[in-house]
Amino acid sequence: MISTNDLRTGVKIEVDGELYAVIEFQHVKPGKGAAFVRTKLRNLRTGAVIERTFRAGEKVPQVRVERREMQYLYHDGENYVFMDTTSFEQLSLPREKLEDAARFLKDDMTVYVLLHEGETIGVELPNFVELKVVQTEPGVRGDTATGGSKPAVLETGAVVQVPLFIEEGDVIRIDTRTGEYIERV
Repeated sequence: MISTNDLRTGVKIEVDGELYAVIEFQHVKPGKGAAFVRTKLRNLRTGAVIERTFRAGEKVPQVRVERREMQYLYHDGENYVFMDTTSFEQLSLPREKLEDAARFLKDDMTVYVLLHEGETIGVELPNFVELKVVQTEPGVRGDTATGGSKPAVLETGAVVQVPLFIEEGDVIRIDTRTGEYIERV
């Protein structure tokens, strides 16, 4: 059990028999009445996001999730295939289990596959990945004063907003949690 006062981003809890990861949390102490914790939770099985409010100090069951280091091998059209780096056992996962992570998966990338009681519930990418820009419009000289951005297609097929000075062939660092451009490498 974990107190709602100790909830943090990434903590896995059980609510109404379902497994959730905390995406956002906010402790609220109104001038009148009892304090409470407002949360946004992602269902680890379906990917659905719900908002839930808990009383401050309320206890909720914390879920123990095993993180197994695996290497991404390839995508066969329907499934993504991973290999356990210690046992060399292969695991095939459908796209639904990967959610947004599939956008940033690159061959031979090391990721963590999340397991709960033997059931695969998701994939955790490194916080930052470096990917090559394969297509983007050239930046127009003089437009940089506005701090504008433009879409860029990465080698994995993901589309992200980048500054105007980024060109095709550049390698950029992306924050996988938000999908945002961080810097040119």
